Amino acid sequence: MKSITIDGSQRESVGKKATKALRNAGQVPCVLYGGDKPLHFSAPELAFSKLVYTPNAHTVVINLDNGETLNAVLQDIQFHPVTDRVLHIDFYQLFEDKEIALNIPVNLVGNSKGVKNGGVLRRNNRKLRIKALPANLPDFIEIDIAPLKIGDKVTVGDLPTDKYTFLHTDNIVVCQVRTSRVAIADEDDDEEELEEGAEAASADAPAAEATQE
Repeated sequence: MKSITIDGSQRESVGKKATKALRNAGQVPCVLYGGDKPLHFSAPELAFSKLVYTPNAHTVVINLDNGETLNAVLQDIQFHPVTDRVLHIDFYQLFEDKEIALNIPVNLVGNSKGVKNGGVLRRNNRKLRIKALPANLPDFIEIDIAPLKIGDKVTVGDLPTDKYTFLHTDNIVVCQVRTSRVAIADEDDDEEELEEGAEAASADAPAAEATQE
């Protein structure tokens, strides 16, 4: 998984006045959980743009001014209700030997046969929650929808789980191709029917010739 580096400063004062002063200075108060105790730090608001305003999932490398470097993932974020400015961010520390639960975006590739024939592609889940070691966290979960015909669907149980575990039941639908008013029969189905008809006709031909004799 791709990583974003945040340069921060550890903070000792965590009261309301100190927090307000940080925000007025263009800094975002942050807390890192998962270690021996919560670690409070701050970083410039602009440093979080690539982490916050993106549909992609990332791990985070936090470089503190005391020389300490910590790996983490974004856990929670608070925005101002009017301005949408980032008010506070919580992170969770990563350890190489500990699995972490994270929401991973779903990336659909290919052109569905059903959509070509007028069906409608429905994305039921744009992100899926998985559990894995940090080294096995994927950037996204890729699904090839090219084979999907009208009425077909992809569930969590259809997806491979080699290096991570899905935290959903197998019957959860990820995406599906629904019928519509303009939908037509899938071409493959028509071709199969024509082939079956041709085979039946050829099979009947010798019997007809024998009857004429």
